[in-house]
Amino acid sequence: MTDRSATGLQPGSTGRLLLIPAPLDFGCREQPPLQDQMPQATLQAASRIGHWICENAKSLRAYLARVNAVCPLSTPVQVLQITELPRQVHKKGDHQTRFDASPLLAAALDGHDMALVSEAGMPAIADPGASVVRAAHTLGLEVLALVGPVSLMLALASSGLNGQSFAFVGYLPSDPTGRAQRLRELESWARKSGQTQLFIETPYRNAAMVQTLLGTLSPGTRLSVSSGLTTPQSRTASATIAHWRAQRLQGPDNETPAVFGIGP
Repeated sequence: MTDRSATGLQPGSTGRLLLIPAPLDFGCREQPPLQDQMPQATLQAASRIGHWICENAKSLRAYLARVNAVCPLSTPVQVLQITELPRQVHKKGDHQTRFDASPLLAAALDGHDMALVSEAGMPAIADPGASVVRAAHTLGLEVLALVGPVSLMLALASSGLNGQSFAFVGYLPSDPTGRAQRLRELESWARKSGQTQLFIETPYRNAAMVQTLLGTLSPGTRLSVSSGLTTPQSRTASATIAHWRAQRLQGPDNETPAVFGIGP
């Protein structure tokens, strides 16, 4: 149960929906100390929450075990109220479904603070969760986004690409032909508009993505690849396609999460 005195809630009031970021080391070989990646205030807020909405309960419990080592949980992991988002929301995305997340927020209507969390980074940014946030607003609940890492912004800031106009286009097609066609479309728009195009890929297809990028894009197009952000292995390589080819620059391995960006 949420400690209402600690959160500032008054008896009889509704709870809030807290958007709690997760570290970006999910799936990485090495996980640096949590306190090196997350603000103390965010970890303290997470430690007080007893009701969670997540992508995967197992991953959330592992994350909260790390939180507990820094800020002891007010509610043991074993008795936390954890609800997973439906699988169709994962597969099709919040924007392509008519999923009503209102029932997931019943505890907030009863006066408990709740938290939304994703596997890595900020929930509802390049991850499911927007339907929960929409439902919270519809129900009149306060939504509070807490401070933590956002991979897209870190990658963009590190890229040298246009940070005044950019778009995140999610995942590209997994088949080589469709992927190459989509890249040509994004490159054409980036050249016409000057807008940076950001996208991600499942790590085990990183090498295939880099191969397609180098084989499809024009020599003058700039490609930035950021991987392992906020970990000791963090690396951003940003150069024209011609330079990538000439210097035989290496992309990320097939285990490390990466963010790709292209622009003029």
